[in-house]
Amino acid sequence: MTGSMVKAVSLCKFPATQITGTILHKANTINKMKLKHLIILSSLTTAIMAQHFTIARLHYDGGGDWYSNPSSLPNLLNYLQTHTAIIAADKEARIKLTDENLYSYPYLYLTGHGNVRFKDAEIIRLRTFLQRGGFLHADDNYGMDPSFRREMKRVFPDKELVPLPFDHPVFHQVFDFDFGLPKVHEHDNKPPQALALFEDDRILVLYTYESDLGDGWEDAEVHNDPFEIREAALQMGINIIHFALTQ
Repeated sequence: MTGSMVKAVSLCKFPATQITGTILHKANTINKMKLKHLIILSSLTTAIMAQHFTIARLHYDGGGDWYSNPSSLPNLLNYLQTHTAIIAADKEARIKLTDENLYSYPYLYLTGHGNVRFKDAEIIRLRTFLQRGGFLHADDNYGMDPSFRREMKRVFPDKELVPLPFDHPVFHQVFDFDFGLPKVHEHDNKPPQALALFEDDRILVLYTYESDLGDGWEDAEVHNDPFEIREAALQMGINIIHFALTQ
């Protein structure tokens, strides 16, 4: 291990996860999305045994249903396991920002329909978590937008959510989305948007708005979405995970 890599690992607050291998997937002619055969190696590769990747669902206060779409994350993790070389856990984790093991989960996921509210101590914890290398994917399940934007302003008063252009790498990781986020469910006749909070060139928070990816990840019978819609949602979810692990 080189000196620079030792230094990078020593500064990281998260357990290192080794991710290697070639991504495998059958050609998807319906969506016309190219699969890129890649060798994925995280920037924090060490001699430590590879750990199973999982997503930690964020349990927040305020009254919003943080637990919504219960089948979504297990389905996404299963898709990740079967369509890439990333070793994924079978189930999500569930965590509060004040939990002692927060730093065991560098990838957080937040969703819901209602009010999101963080205590002052949680604001500080989330800011520190993100600045130390953590990542938050927030997916608006319709109804949380005003409160989420308010809370992000509390976390980073000097940062603005920036719309990502269609040529941003998050749309071209494993699958190509030439027109940005897929539209899973229609709510207010608005186009789907991917917005981000940056620290230099690194995305701290990715906010998927007016897309409803989580609904697309759910069991097929929950929303009766067409196969093509569910497949696109799952593929976009993989792109987000891959981007977060390798940016």
